[in-house]
Amino acid sequence: MTQAVWGPEGFRGGIDVRVSLRADAGSGENAFDGAWYPRSRDLAVEVPELVAALDRRGVRIERFTHPLDGWQPAPRKVVVDGRVVRTGGFRSMDPGVVCLSWAGGNRRADLLVVPPETDVITGVRALRLCTRRGLPRSPQMVLAAARSQPLPQVPAVQVSRAG
Repeated sequence: MTQAVWGPEGFRGGIDVRVSLRADAGSGENAFDGAWYPRSRDLAVEVPELVAALDRRGVRIERFTHPLDGWQPAPRKVVVDGRVVRTGGFRSMDPGVVCLSWAGGNRRADLLVVPPETDVITGVRALRLCTRRGLPRSPQMVLAAARSQPLPQVPAVQVSRAG
């Protein structure tokens, strides 16, 4: 059985984890409870950082499940700040979703996964979209909606020259 152990010193220099989580995550009322935009497909690196980031928000993840396709192999257990988080990979899961559980398994959140190779503007839009109600249940449709929005426009600034 493989196990990864991470403490605060093991993370990539305090890089912010790109994750959004609805306030009512785990209620089962929404297509997605949030979104996660990992920087790579290496779960041995990404999961401990995600768990630590959610710990700081008061969500103590106990289990992380993921689709087997599209990810590098992950350890079955990850220790973050002295706490064990179990991981599991399944072929039957949608490749665009990961699942988190906490509170003794009584709370569960499905997060849309923004592929790490996604451009930053689309990724940030997807993170924001996943906190809204009424999203389609398809990760591909949410990502398409994030891509279809027009790029932000920067207004022209009047420059006056002192003369």
